[in-house]
Amino acid sequence: MDLRAVEDAVLAPGVPRLVSTGLAIALPPGYEAQVRPRSGLALRHSITMPNAPGTIDPGYRGEIRVILLNLGGEPYTVHAGDRIAQMIVARYEAVEWDRGELPESTRGSGGFGSSGR
Repeated sequence: MDLRAVEDAVLAPGVPRLVSTGLAIALPPGYEAQVRPRSGLALRHSITMPNAPGTIDPGYRGEIRVILLNLGGEPYTVHAGDRIAQMIVARYEAVEWDRGELPESTRGSGGFGSSGR
């Protein structure tokens, strides 16, 4: 779903800013919401989210606010009603970790670029 600003906000170049959406949700256990940048804002105005994707967990009850960052050279104005981000609600699995040795794998501990092309 699209998230819209409920306020006007000027995004100065290089300065992160919280922009309010006026939306609060209560997610059921086992669900999360991910907030993601809009590709059109990124392409046309160099507006992104420095923490993308932003995660909303089931315990959060506050207003959803989006951290926007202007990577361009000029200020950009967000107007109330503008679509500023997208949100996806998805299931997740809770994981319990065991201490101990890791099993072998073909990749091993190889880092960036080690899985081939």
